[in-house]
Amino acid sequence: MINPFTDEYFMKKALQEAEMAFDKGEIPVGAVIVVADKVIARSHNLTELLNDVTAHAEMQAITAAANFLGGKYLKDCTLYVTLEPCQMCAGALYWSQISKIVFGARDEQRGFMAMGTKLHPKTTVVSGIMANEAAELMKRFFVERRK
Repeated sequence: MINPFTDEYFMKKALQEAEMAFDKGEIPVGAVIVVADKVIARSHNLTELLNDVTAHAEMQAITAAANFLGGKYLKDCTLYVTLEPCQMCAGALYWSQISKIVFGARDEQRGFMAMGTKLHPKTTVVSGIMANEAAELMKRFFVERRK
């Protein structure tokens, strides 16, 4: 039997979160954290609503997942996020010791790779999952914002 819980399956859930951010006027980034094929945290950007520059989707998801697990380390967890994490989020992910990060679109200017930010040595990264969908949502947001 084929496992239905693919990277695309969970990235669709992150994209749903990004759509919620879009609808609230937030930069449309969504994230989910999964352990053993179960979503334990879901979030999206809340920087405008909370008036907090640190309220990125990933930061919200890290906190929710740690609360769910009852500990600060996210070993055996996978983060699915629609946009490449920034260096702040990558730093938090480093300290969380998350096992895997799967992201959609690259952030050529502010992403952790462009900034040279290191992740935990045991963290694996998969990029480009549903990147076109994530990038299109981002483009649509900024086109509407500039009107």
